[in-house]
Amino acid sequence: MGLLKTYLIKEAEEMVQNNIRLCAIGRLEDLPSDVQKTLRETMKKTSQCDGMILNLALSYGGRSEILYAVQGILSDLQNGKIKLEDLTPQRFSQYLWTRGIPDPDLLIRTSGEFRVSNFLLWQIAYTELYVTDTLWPDFDRKELLRAIAAFQSRERRFGLTSEQINGMEE
Repeated sequence: MGLLKTYLIKEAEEMVQNNIRLCAIGRLEDLPSDVQKTLRETMKKTSQCDGMILNLALSYGGRSEILYAVQGILSDLQNGKIKLEDLTPQRFSQYLWTRGIPDPDLLIRTSGEFRVSNFLLWQIAYTELYVTDTLWPDFDRKELLRAIAAFQSRERRFGLTSEQINGMEE
């Protein structure tokens, strides 16, 4: 956590100069108070940046995020803020830590691992997965371009068949 705090302090101005907004998801309240404070300050400092968003997952787990969302929904149902029939996938997404952030199009999994490791379980429903044997420290620009090329060669169907997609285009 000390390394995170040091990085946040050191890189805040560079993020602003490069128009990068810092966001964080997870159980941020579990972080040490000094790290929480520095994180909040850095996010505030970069809040007007709109060139790129850097999302940090800290003390994050997909199951915890879904449970957090369900607790929020149940609370809002009890308090009359929403009705059961108002609950849609889009509404559910608004209770997640990632609300307002588009679902990922591509998830790159390094080290040859074929599991999602409790990461963005709701959000990756229609995400394309790319698995490489390359270890994370060795994952370079060349490997990223391979992943992007593989992604570009895929037909994105979002739960539909190719026939259904082709029928929609006609």
